[in-house]
Amino acid sequence: MNHMNNKKLVIGISLRIVNAEAYPEKRDVLSQDWPKLFEKLNYFPLLIPNSIESVSEFLDEMNVSGLVLSGGDNLGDDKTRDLTEIEIINYAISNKIPLIGICRGMQALNNFFGGSLQKRDDPEHIKNNHIINLSKDFSFNNNNSMTVNSFHNNIIESEDLGKDLKSFAAHEGDNTIEGFVHTNHPIIGIMWHPERNPDNNSIQLFQKIFSKINE
Repeated sequence: MNHMNNKKLVIGISLRIVNAEAYPEKRDVLSQDWPKLFEKLNYFPLLIPNSIESVSEFLDEMNVSGLVLSGGDNLGDDKTRDLTEIEIINYAISNKIPLIGICRGMQALNNFFGGSLQKRDDPEHIKNNHIINLSKDFSFNNNNSMTVNSFHNNIIESEDLGKDLKSFAAHEGDNTIEGFVHTNHPIIGIMWHPERNPDNNSIQLFQKIFSKINE
């Protein structure tokens, strides 16, 4: 990535919604792993609130260069977050801004493009590292496979893929889809959590999706 001008990219990231334990209110939250990963990448994280009226106006004013749909929780757990992330996806498409969806974010993207999910309480996918096989459709490292973490019980088979989404990563064991790329937009989704294991693969992945911003 070109950082010759030393200007940090502003990358917007969606937030999960939780109920405050001691107060009758909802709160937007983000794992502290994310700012740490962004610092390694020389990005500024912009936290996107779920409660504002116009996400697009907010993102315009903040001048974002890229967008991330964070993980955590399931689609449908909170309608406000679901709607916010739909606005984020629409904004990315309308403004040709690179977008990456992480775990739940990948599921949100697949749903947005007309795909579907399957529930599978398989220990291979829940809190268990496993190997994924990589194709060359979205090559972000020099490997044919890599080990990733896994914290989900929603899985995507090839027949569940949304329109114009193409798999580039598949589970070595059951061939479920762990990563896809959109064929017409700079949009990708991955099922693992790179922020929880910020190794060189994680760095290369983000540099790939956001690599052309400063060129």
